[in-house]
Amino acid sequence: MKPRHKRMALIVAGLAALGVATALILSAFRQNLVFFFSPSDVAANKAPVERPFRIGGMVEAGSVKRDGVTVSFKVTDTAHAIPVVYQGILPDLFREGKGVVAQGRLGADGVFRASEVLAKHDENYMPPEAAHALEQAAKAQKTLKP
Repeated sequence: MKPRHKRMALIVAGLAALGVATALILSAFRQNLVFFFSPSDVAANKAPVERPFRIGGMVEAGSVKRDGVTVSFKVTDTAHAIPVVYQGILPDLFREGKGVVAQGRLGADGVFRASEVLAKHDENYMPPEAAHALEQAAKAQKTLKP
């Protein structure tokens, strides 16, 4: 082989290796990407089934039920409520009527199985996604009422 051909083969091999590395990085990034959906989005079937995502809103009053370390509650954006089941210890600030974001998967039965539950950290804070979802639900309710 001529030196020119060797150099060309080396460049092509380098580009191929760079392409494979880029594909692997993008694949890993896509698998770890978690989107946020409001209860209204979930009710409208916009959320993926059997794929992780976050749901946020307010914990519906009177919906929290505890059975040992298993806790079930409903997350609402005032327009729709989605049942959530979580096994584990909840944050200290978790309360009915307060903002919450849960990460997990929506089952085929329509129950969101949370692997992680996050509660707001003080009275003035609400996750931006949850605040936006509540705003959108309130606007939608106003347009539906005569």
